[in-house]
Amino acid sequence: MRRALTIILGALILCSCYAGPKPLRLLYWNIQNGMWDGQGDNYDRFVEYVKAQDPDICVWCEAQSIWKTGEDKKMAEEDRYLVEHWGELAARYGHKYWGIGGHRDNYPQVITSKYPITYVDRILGEEPDLIVAHGAGWATIEVDGKTINIVTVHTWPHKHAYKAPDKEASKAERGGDKYRAMEIKYICEHTIGTVPEAKDQLWMMMGDFNSVSRVDNEEYGYADDDPRLLVHDYIRNNTPYIDVIKEKFPDEFKPSTGNKGRRIDFVYCTKPLYDRITFADIIWDDYTTPVKSTVSKFWHPSDHLPIIVDFDMK
Repeated sequence: MRRALTIILGALILCSCYAGPKPLRLLYWNIQNGMWDGQGDNYDRFVEYVKAQDPDICVWCEAQSIWKTGEDKKMAEEDRYLVEHWGELAARYGHKYWGIGGHRDNYPQVITSKYPITYVDRILGEEPDLIVAHGAGWATIEVDGKTINIVTVHTWPHKHAYKAPDKEASKAERGGDKYRAMEIKYICEHTIGTVPEAKDQLWMMMGDFNSVSRVDNEEYGYADDDPRLLVHDYIRNNTPYIDVIKEKFPDEFKPSTGNKGRRIDFVYCTKPLYDRITFADIIWDDYTTPVKSTVSKFWHPSDHLPIIVDFDMK
């Protein structure tokens, strides 16, 4: 019996050594109005879901509370739990650190992490013509002696340009798409574009781009010069970023929204970080699959899907 137990114990130790260290896990998600769906149960289901995924880094788009529980009526600012209490909420799923990017309006991006977060820049753009409507952020995290650059993005969502004097005329000329292209150019130029050696470093950029990519155009069928393709054309042609989901699933279309079946949420990485990926996918499951609310314009738990990416950092 003792010999058998010794053999079993040795096998378990061997398997443990063979398995190696746990990958570094990124969980990105546009959680729709500060996880509006979670306000009614004190975010219990949200916290349990995040804990079950055991991410090391989370990036949340739309990370501020705005609307009353179960309604699409704005709550008073003093009643808003987020963003002020992100530290408290993140601690419930095991993250000690958190930070917020450039915060111009009600739709900031927040990073939470098991590792300390250092912000390099909080990006708001420049008045009057280069405004980054929802803001953006550039932070770094140190993992096993390696610096990971994290750029968070949420571009302008509407068909008309930001502060367009004539919204209908702006819609007709695809003003919103052109505005998003301006935003992403500005964000890239003020983050990865400031570091000539970035292509050889560990960089990731993710967010709700509110734009589709030419690499998915077989699904959409837009003309080659359609402004809806401008945002990701800029990234593909002017930065060293790789579109993680498309690269991992080149022959498959993977939508990231429930309402229109579009892929507008992306995680990009430079090649040295991309080469460390062991798993990546857009997650549709019993909790994350969007369900339209019957009493408001929102969705449960969000109108977007999360993206999980694992990296081997050893």
